[in-house]
Amino acid sequence: MNDIILSQPDHTVNVRDTFGINLDMTVPAFTQRDEHVPEIDSAYRFNPQVTLAILAGFAFNRRVVIQGLHGTGKSTHIEQVAARLNWPCLRINLDGHISRLDLVGKDMIVLRDGQQVTEFQEGMLPWALQRPMALVFDEYDAGRPDVMFVIQRVLEREGSFTLLDQQKVIKPHASFRMFATMNTLGQGNLSGLYHGTQLMNHAQLDRWNIVTSLDYLPEQEEQAIVLARVPSFNSEHGRKQLAAMVALAGLTRQGFAVGDLSVLMSPRTVITWAENTEIFKDVGLAFHLSFLNKCETTERAVVSEYYQRCFNAALPSIETLGMVTPHEQ
Repeated sequence: MNDIILSQPDHTVNVRDTFGINLDMTVPAFTQRDEHVPEIDSAYRFNPQVTLAILAGFAFNRRVVIQGLHGTGKSTHIEQVAARLNWPCLRINLDGHISRLDLVGKDMIVLRDGQQVTEFQEGMLPWALQRPMALVFDEYDAGRPDVMFVIQRVLEREGSFTLLDQQKVIKPHASFRMFATMNTLGQGNLSGLYHGTQLMNHAQLDRWNIVTSLDYLPEQEEQAIVLARVPSFNSEHGRKQLAAMVALAGLTRQGFAVGDLSVLMSPRTVITWAENTEIFKDVGLAFHLSFLNKCETTERAVVSEYYQRCFNAALPSIETLGMVTPHEQ
């Protein structure tokens, strides 16, 4: 991995000008980008509260965790703030396969002057800790207990990290920052939606300085995001169709909240639906393939009712979609 050109932020950005938040605040930033800086998504819509929490993390070295349902854009929110600050960013997904050795490091056999020798290779945590890097732990509430206790060592703002095997103490770089995203706030899989999440140690949660929540966007903003991703909908008919799609997504979220559905449509799913509509030239067929087939059979009647309410038309069955009638052949 290439060395980072600048070790410290060398200028500031104005929160009002850069993020559209009416607040007199400046945040340190870098003038130069490197390979670890995310690409700017000009279509991204910032949630003011979450954005300010993330900016506080960058400006004041606070540990920030974002909670929310899937598809709300938690990780992307951090990345897009980092992109506008030119701050290098590294995401690690704490799935069940990430082990303590992956984070800390392990002995590896390497070739030195034609000889095989054992050499310690740093894991991603000590590597990031020594650099100006925003480290983001995705699915934080799904991390294994042994992994979580490794992370707990560095959650203090000035927390050092000890490599016991190397008898080495690593102090965090002055521009190292830490963020996390989670679905459940450490309460486990109470809803049945997020299998694999864990009940989290309160001492672990207590070390996060700022906790914020990210919900789905208002309908108009969600439509604007989908339209930016799929510009072919930018016509009178397309915008009307898109409004119905976003309204239907909202109904699935309400249905999920009251227990009528076991799945919901995230903004990511709406974008996928719009993209599939481009491919198949049929909004109904795209809906079947993008969302309806994910639903339990007993729930599909409810979802079909949502479709009829939003599109003012019955949802065609998958057997009749795309079929050519005899007189069209």
